Amino acid sequence: MSDHHDHGRHEHHHHPGAPGPRHRLAHLLTPHSHESADKLDAALESSARGMRALWVSLGVLGATALAQAAVVAVSGSVALLGDTVHNAADALTAVPLGIAFLLGRRAATRRFTYGYGRAEDLAGLVIVLTVAASAAFAAWTSVGRLLDPRPVAQVPAVAVAAVLGFAGNEWVARYRIRVGREIGSAALVADGLHAHTDGFTSLAVLVGAGGSALGWHLADPVVGLAITAAIALVLRDAAREVFRRVLDAVDPALVDRAERAVREVPGVREVGELRLRWIGHRLRAEVAVVVDGEATVRQAHAIAVEAEHALLHAVPRLTAALVHADPAPVPGEADPHQALAHHPTA
Repeated sequence: MSDHHDHGRHEHHHHPGAPGPRHRLAHLLTPHSHESADKLDAALESSARGMRALWVSLGVLGATALAQAAVVAVSGSVALLGDTVHNAADALTAVPLGIAFLLGRRAATRRFTYGYGRAEDLAGLVIVLTVAASAAFAAWTSVGRLLDPRPVAQVPAVAVAAVLGFAGNEWVARYRIRVGREIGSAALVADGLHAHTDGFTSLAVLVGAGGSALGWHLADPVVGLAITAAIALVLRDAAREVFRRVLDAVDPALVDRAERAVREVPGVREVGELRLRWIGHRLRAEVAVVVDGEATVRQAHAIAVEAEHALLHAVPRLTAALVHADPAPVPGEADPHQALAHHPTA
């Protein structure tokens, strides 16, 4: 006996049986919805929050980069130039992320049956490439100035621009990381981590300005190289997070949490294969459960519904689950999946 159930395909479903007091209490205290329209509204709200975070960040970092660019023009500081280019690049990453959030709001089609949420992962790749390009530019300008040292003019203005860069980046970083974690967007979190490191690289410009004020002309390009190293570190972290998401990696703790929730469902004898994957900043689940082989189709379906219900409570940002119910094996009875044995599986 086998039963499939996908929460995303049903607007209403009946919860069979009499769940225990703990389950009823969790049901009351955990916000969730069984309505397709409510799920869509939640998804749209997540995308809308992401869009707001992007445009606010674009405005703050754009203004910061313009102010710093004006100081670069009169000072000739390559350390500040590297910081300015990086801030400008960080602001411009709002464009691919904004496009991704807009695409993610589109409905699934016959071709894109899971929707367009994975566009966020592509945006994350664009961000990683942008960070890499800014690191290369900062390194190139710093090495050039090391080979051809020049004094930095308007040192006080450079110092003020450095503090301004730190303040702008730190505020944007905290805002992006908070919103990204709340809506489950790896790309937005990666962008926030990028801005966080940018804030400290802006402070490094102060060191270069101080060295220049003391007459050490190499201080400016040396700080520029230090900024390049800092960019490389954030590039490593951002690339790791984005590539993990592209390869469908999830936190193993989420898998453990999902498995525990399904095991506690009355009627579930065993939990088989359980998979989670991110679609943008939302999760989907697939799980096989073992039920009594003598259960009717309706009883197996009821257990599958309850297992899905438990998953929706237990796993944050899970929006859909597909539950497959298998009959418990009987000694001497043929495996019902034998007909699939000749097909390759993952």
